Amino acid sequence: MKVLIVDDEPLARARLKMQLSAIRGYEFLDEADNGMDAIDKAESLQADILLLDIRMPRMNGLEVCKYFAGKENPPAIIFTTAYSEHALQAFESHAVAYLLKPVHRDKLATALLSARKLTRAQIEGITWADGMKEEIGSVRRQICARVRGNLRLIDLADICYFRADSKYVEVHYEGGQVLIEESLNSLEQEFEAEFIRVHRNALVARSRIMSLEKDNEGHSHILVAGSKDRVAVSRRHLPAVRTLFKGQN
Repeated sequence: MKVLIVDDEPLARARLKMQLSAIRGYEFLDEADNGMDAIDKAESLQADILLLDIRMPRMNGLEVCKYFAGKENPPAIIFTTAYSEHALQAFESHAVAYLLKPVHRDKLATALLSARKLTRAQIEGITWADGMKEEIGSVRRQICARVRGNLRLIDLADICYFRADSKYVEVHYEGGQVLIEESLNSLEQEFEAEFIRVHRNALVARSRIMSLEKDNEGHSHILVAGSKDRVAVSRRHLPAVRTLFKGQN
């Protein structure tokens, strides 16, 4: 089993590498000091297991985990953390493997034996658990997508709307569009404070709603700041959109 070690602290990576070398059946694959590098190496080197730190600059461990949630063959993930006991309840309640720093070899061996791929439901549950809200924040502030082989981070503040398209979700932002492998329902739950459901296949940034209009056939549409598109509003969601629009004016 090939293991990728991800931590922004060199000493923590060195400690894990040393302990891993003493456990039979596991191969040290490589190491990464940030989330973007972790995703690149995990995919290009086909890592079986990630020993993944949670608190890292720019892109934390939960964001890395979220990226892999929609993939067909994601690596198994073991979180390494220095969080408090209260925050660790978030992992325990969703049967997620974790190691408390400083990591001991016997516990690392046990965690490696029990490591398995996380389901999307498990990942979403971790994101919204109370213990994690207090220590890392309840939502991401950026979306990670792969564009022509390269990873790109899109700031949440730049996103105009999300639209479901088959198994993908289109992310429309100021300056472009990318595809991500996440569900619209999970995005709605995570970003409900910033985005509103306007159609079964669309979420629009609340702060970017410019006007609510009807076409010649009586269908409602939203004009969105930062986009030339007109986003359709379904009858089911029209009352909520009208209420929001009135509250902003």
